[in-house]
Amino acid sequence: MINTVTLHGNQFNLIGNTIKNGEKAPDFNVLNQKMEEVSLKDFEGKVKIISVTPSLDTPVCDAQARFFNKKASELSEDIVILNISVDLPFAISRFCTAANIDRVHVLSDHKDVSFGMNYGLLIEKLRLLARAILIIDREDKIKYIQIVNEVGDSPDFESVFNKLADIV
Repeated sequence: MINTVTLHGNQFNLIGNTIKNGEKAPDFNVLNQKMEEVSLKDFEGKVKIISVTPSLDTPVCDAQARFFNKKASELSEDIVILNISVDLPFAISRFCTAANIDRVHVLSDHKDVSFGMNYGLLIEKLRLLARAILIIDREDKIKYIQIVNEVGDSPDFESVFNKLADIV
């Protein structure tokens, strides 16, 4: 796993635990739009696609959330998509309403950054999450990790769904 990312060409360290394919996915505590705590355990028995975005107020993050919301309608009910950022739950709620995001669980890691730290995706000095996509299987094993080197770039969506086809 990479331990640095760039933002506008400037290099930043990622801090937290290093995760690897095949390992048990660490739990986390994030908040939903109603300020209720949500954890990995809330999606037990499902395949989880976790779309990680720095801030939904940016064009690439907006496009990523919309892409996954559209794709969610094509997936079986035993697959859930989570979007995790450090945006405040109030901002997430406004974004989801404006963008008609209704098929993705859009969650905030703002309070404790436990997701960012437990998955090694917290950008040091910025307190933002690196852009990434993870797939976690029904047994909570990490099956896919994609960390986008340049935070402002889009992820490789095609490789995500190629890997998902191998899992389900």
